[in-house]
Amino acid sequence: MTVASVYQTRLEAEGFEVRYCDSGEAALQAAKDFKPQLILLDIMMPRLNGFDVLDILRNTTETRKIKIIVMSALSQPSDQQRAKDLGADDYLVKSQVVIADVVSRIRRLLNLPPNPATEAAD
Repeated sequence: MTVASVYQTRLEAEGFEVRYCDSGEAALQAAKDFKPQLILLDIMMPRLNGFDVLDILRNTTETRKIKIIVMSALSQPSDQQRAKDLGADDYLVKSQVVIADVVSRIRRLLNLPPNPATEAAD
């Protein structure tokens, strides 16, 4: 099971509708078609990296207000600052968070209350 599928399973258990994209181009198309409230965006993706995707999303009228959490293996302060400068709402380093933290950040950004059913399981 991949990390992405673990996150997808957990987020669906939390009641979120999840769309997985395997490239930056697919993410851009899905953002336009699906119009999500929030995107978990990796930086290292094939064909079009997450920084470019973030820049395009923030500069496109129909996607500029989508909440975006960058979740990357890149832990350098310069990468984090670049994401913030491009308009990321949050930046998480994969090795420094657990799935419950990610769910909590998503709920906070979307102004949703904690889910007591899953919080007790963590």
